[in-house]
Amino acid sequence: MSYQFNDQFNAYTHQLAAVAARVNRLALENAETVFGVQLRTFEKNIDATTSYLGELAEARDLEAYKSLFPKGLQVARDNAERVAAAGQEVFGLTLKTSEALGQLAKSQFEAATEQAQATVAKAAKAAKR
Repeated sequence: MSYQFNDQFNAYTHQLAAVAARVNRLALENAETVFGVQLRTFEKNIDATTSYLGELAEARDLEAYKSLFPKGLQVARDNAERVAAAGQEVFGLTLKTSEALGQLAKSQFEAATEQAQATVAKAAKAAKR
């Protein structure tokens, strides 16, 4: 009896460790992807802003500043749009990861249910003998 308990306990802990490793891998892959999206957006925004500031530093008269003002607003709007698009992409990626984690949990519950049903059927069969 003790051997059966130890054997089942070892199987459950092995299964738990495998599931935990899969969950960890999914979470790390999501974090890596999210970080990459945000970093690319940050780089594009920095490039656009430094380019504009370079043009602004080269301006010498009032007319040049007047022509650069609308361009500055456009750069700010483009930066805000990139940040919003990155936020939507991050949300989508996180949603996909959550779905994958949910599917993993569902499969574990189904497997546990099947195992429990098999154990109950085996015990019922043994009791009839």
